[in-house]
Amino acid sequence: MATVELRFSALPAHVRTARLVAAAVARRSGVDEAVLDEVRLAVGEACSRAVHLHRQHCPDVPVSVTLVDGERAFSVAVADEAPQRDSADEGEGALAELAAAADVDADIDRDAVLPEVGLAVISGLVEDMAVEPGREGGVVVRMSWPTTA
Repeated sequence: MATVELRFSALPAHVRTARLVAAAVARRSGVDEAVLDEVRLAVGEACSRAVHLHRQHCPDVPVSVTLVDGERAFSVAVADEAPQRDSADEGEGALAELAAAADVDADIDRDAVLPEVGLAVISGLVEDMAVEPGREGGVVVRMSWPTTA
């Protein structure tokens, strides 16, 4: 079992690097070529979510990504250390984020919506996904894909 660990500054430009590394490790692990785009997208969403939260709450703390080439699965864990907010402070929902994406003026809290939209996208891409409490009050998004023998 091989492990690759990445730690990068909370800058959007580093998300692309994480996606490329994840795709390379997934390919080496034996993940089906047809699934590599899903790996790239899911890892990109998880890293974008973490970068967004870090830039907002703890910009000097790096985002952590762990990629594991297991015997039967390739797994990725993206950890943030941003404090979690109370569900009462969640904003006005995904519809508001869609309005923002369409450049429609709306009086919304876009920062409250973005992280949850990212998790919804990931859950549509990955069958085996978990969101767990992490260090320092953050969250770890765990994802895995089967590998071929």
